[in-house]
Amino acid sequence: MKRGLIFLWAFIGCVCAFAQQTFTERLTEENSEQGTVNVYQSETITNLVNGIVVHQNTADSLENVEVRSDLKLPARMLRVAGFRIQVYAGGNSRASRNEAYAIATKIKSYFNDLTAYTLFQSPRWLCRVGDFRTIEEATQMLHKVKETHEFEEATIVKSMIQIPY
Repeated sequence: MKRGLIFLWAFIGCVCAFAQQTFTERLTEENSEQGTVNVYQSETITNLVNGIVVHQNTADSLENVEVRSDLKLPARMLRVAGFRIQVYAGGNSRASRNEAYAIATKIKSYFNDLTAYTLFQSPRWLCRVGDFRTIEEATQMLHKVKETHEFEEATIVKSMIQIPY
């Protein structure tokens, strides 16, 4: 009877330990029949792969860190006609490319929630931001972008945008 209970508790403990194993841990397990996998990545990527997302409020203190594992990421993105804000249009040189990426970084520092797209459309490098379904949404954001006095030449352009579905 005692052996049966000990076996049962050991079995339950093993099942619980295996159930709490993360994807990365299962991937890097040694298996004699298969090869060995080594994963070198930052803790942020490990948390993202394993479904743990860390949100930090504006203060950089540890008291404001919230860990969530119930975040649902969109499975697919749909490309539809919409609008983006073009904040940079340069030439086709390497300097223009570097400036387009610098502008993308700069606008992300002002508007963290906007997605920046740096692309080459012959013969020039472009930096566009946002995915707006309507011209009204794009116009509202354009006014906010121009209020920074950093992107005075920003304009709205028609573009294929990505929306989650």
